[in-house]
Amino acid sequence: MIYITLPVGSYHGWGVCGKYLVKELSQITEVLLITEHIDPASIGDDTAYKLLKEKAVSVEEYQRIKNISEHRLDGPALHAIIGNTMKSNLPNIRGTKNIGYTFFEESIIPASYIENGRRFFDIIVTGSSWCEEVLRGYGINNVATIIQGIDPDLFNPASPAKEHFTDRFVIFSGGKFELRKGQDIVIKAFKHMQDKYPDVILVNSWFNHWNESLLTMKASPHIEFDIYSNDYTSLINETLVKNGIDMQRVIVLPPYPNILMAEAYRNSDIGLFPNRCEGGTNLVLMEYMACGKPVLASFNTGHKDVLNKKNSILIEDMEPISIYDDDKEIASWFEPSLDETIAKLEWAYQNRSILPQIGNIAGQDMAKATWRKTAQDFYHVLVS
Repeated sequence: MIYITLPVGSYHGWGVCGKYLVKELSQITEVLLITEHIDPASIGDDTAYKLLKEKAVSVEEYQRIKNISEHRLDGPALHAIIGNTMKSNLPNIRGTKNIGYTFFEESIIPASYIENGRRFFDIIVTGSSWCEEVLRGYGINNVATIIQGIDPDLFNPASPAKEHFTDRFVIFSGGKFELRKGQDIVIKAFKHMQDKYPDVILVNSWFNHWNESLLTMKASPHIEFDIYSNDYTSLINETLVKNGIDMQRVIVLPPYPNILMAEAYRNSDIGLFPNRCEGGTNLVLMEYMACGKPVLASFNTGHKDVLNKKNSILIEDMEPISIYDDDKEIASWFEPSLDETIAKLEWAYQNRSILPQIGNIAGQDMAKATWRKTAQDFYHVLVS
């Protein structure tokens, strides 16, 4: 029996990761999911919901386990680590072997957090080689990298051609709206394109559950931003209008579960991901590429685990930047060049006949990075 404490869902990265790891690990061995109440609306998939409910402890049992000082398990446990704290989301749970899984972007880590990692976990698994390098730099050596996967039944290059907007050049941008994800660079680059070419469209999927990270966009060097509305669509529309975007050339997608995103990916020409930092490999980017679609993306941090010069168009000119919380430095990220982003977006526009070739290689590469492989890698770590 393997015990899993990851969150599950379909609207954010951690949830998607947890959902698929439970599904795929349960094909290998018995699993028990110890997590909060599973809401069918947050799963967005009746089949997945039924499986997760069957594998999960009851709400009453979860509350009992959560509230006792220590809960000993008779098998290995896979824990979700909260940010860079190196602390389990359920620290009172102890397995016969304790594996922590972490994605973090705050790369300046306090000594007490590093000590958590040494004390609590037998092995820390990171979602990117960049996170592993950061932890090794702090002297943590019980660390390995296992990257996320894609669902090949949903995201595959079988039908990459557009069905809609066939006479337009469609730019897709995804990920929660925040400074780290670089949508301000997307807005600025799209403004250049819309002013120059009449046939460009921006499709965005930027819903952000977390107001604190949304507010980080106030620090953007490229756009004007404030909280103009508590309604997501109104907020994005107002932000785009204030920054000179023609709303007749934009489609703002509502929050969809990831299982419904393949159609949006396939009906675009290129994905634009000028992210400043990724603690993981960027699940939206991976799913987009898996559909046989080309990306223009920053070559930094977690992106480096999946991007190369053959399967993508790389943004390589960037400068390190320091990130602060009030007056305290918490991270070192990378600022992608706006000029290079625009230049390569223009190249893609002018050379769109070449894009399917890049997308085809992307699809082939992502077909090797499935959730089944991710689960198999975890199983070996958990039982070895």
